[in-house]
Amino acid sequence: MHWKLVIDCRDAHALADFWAVALEYSVEDPGALVGQLLAAGQLPEAAVVEHGGSRRFRGLAAIRHPEDPFDALSGTGRGRRILFQEVPEEKRGKNRLHIDVAAPDGDIDALADRLEALGASRVDRIDQGPAGRWWVMRDPEGNEFCAAGG
Repeated sequence: MHWKLVIDCRDAHALADFWAVALEYSVEDPGALVGQLLAAGQLPEAAVVEHGGSRRFRGLAAIRHPEDPFDALSGTGRGRRILFQEVPEEKRGKNRLHIDVAAPDGDIDALADRLEALGASRVDRIDQGPAGRWWVMRDPEGNEFCAAGG
């Protein structure tokens, strides 16, 4: 089964870069498709942006699990993927859906340190004894997520 989670944001490419490193995913590169669409006159130059050394769709970026299949022309994953789409409004309120990033060795503090180095920020440490421990964090755009034990 393939799926994608769509996240509204202000800077799709920067947020995709953050989450790709945080989750050890691959940033999708639609450069070949963008070039083909531009050459055929099916995509205006205004709909394109340079990012990461490639031409990308303005306002859209995606990441995919590196082991999942993908389309070579479009770079689109055919499995677990996250799409970031730019919207004009700012984030308001708490997310109703969030990502949990697991520390495979259970060291949530080391995981939180790594994510902070990428641009995340810590909000609160939760310790529920045997039920678990985790950090509530925010990505660079303020979206909440958790750094939890594996």
